[in-house]
Order: sequence, then structure tokens, then C-alpha cells
Amino acid sequence: MSIDKFETLTSTAVPLPIENIDTDQIIPARFLKATERKGFGDNLFRDWRYEKDGSEIKSFALNDARYGGSILVAGKNFGSGSSREHAAWSIYDYGFKVVVSSFFADIFKGNALNNGLLPVVVSEDFLSKIFSSIDTDNQTTLTVNLADQTITLDGTGESESFEINPYKKECLTKGYDDIDYLIHMKSEIESFENR
Repeated sequence: MSIDKFETLTSTAVPLPIENIDTDQIIPARFLKATERKGFGDNLFRDWRYEKDGSEIKSFALNDARYGGSILVAGKNFGSGSSREHAAWSIYDYGFKVVVSSFFADIFKGNALNNGLLPVVVSEDFLSKIFSSIDTDNQTTLTVNLADQTITLDGTGESESFEINPYKKECLTKGYDDIDYLIHMKSEIESFENR
């Protein structure tokens, strides 16, 4: 699967100040039957977005017209629970390119990076400032610079650095998944084999 190249993103954000969001809340198990990575965004946070009759829950952030953008800002311990890769698929398919939290479950973090979704870990203090800024002004923007590994709260200019595996950083920058990366290195691999 090819993924979008990621360099710098400036966007408004959708706030989800809930801690311990697990993968079953992100994409309920009953929607995991498909094997293609498309269409999962329709059921992202399904049980929080919709009533049992299919009507929207207007108070939920993804249904709230005040919020939008390509960045999801979530509470601490995002992506815990089962290791389903579909959680990352659903977030990416919905249109988010970045998820910001003060802590991610390791397996979710790996799945996100493997599928073109950038998990940005910030301090709890900076996360609180982001939530507060969005609460004050829903048009608040964040700038995520992958090359510099920084996230900036544009309204105040406050910024924090984040960590990322160098290999995954290169893949995101070039729009590669693991297979694309190997194909990109085909001539080097063949040269090595011939030696």
C-alpha cells in the first residue's frame, strides 16, 4: 500500500480528551471482516459516533461541526487493547494524518507508523495546552514538522520535539510502506547479492 508523503502539516484538530481509548473503541470488532484497507473510516469510533438506530450523536467530537482537520488530539494511553491493525487503518482512512497524545500503546504506535499515520507523543503539560487552545478557539492550528520532529501550537508559538524511529521517519517522508522501501532498494539488494 502506498501512503501519502509526509513532510509538514498545518491543520486544525479534532479534540478527544478521553484517556485509555482502546482499539475496540477506535474500530469495533464487528467491522473487521474486510481485508482491504478502505472503508474503515466510516466506522471509526462507531459506537461513540452513532446511536443504535444509526443517527449521529451530535455531541461527539467527530460529529461536531466546530471541529475538523487532519489531526486527532487524544487523551493519555491511546490505542491500548488488542493489536488490531484496523485501528490505524480506520483513523487514516477517515482522513487523519497525525494523532497526538501523551502516551501510545506500543503495538498501536507501530501499526500507525506502518500505515502512514504519524503518532506524536507530547508531554502531558503540552497536551493540556493543546486541548485548552482548541477549547478557546476551535480554529486553533498545529504544525507538525517531521524533518525537525517538532509540533507547534501556532497561536502561541510554543513547540515540543517528538521522537520517531529514523527508518519510519524516512518511510513517511518518502511515502513508503515496508514493501515500497524494499522495492526502492532493489538495485542495492541485487548488487549485494551479486557480491
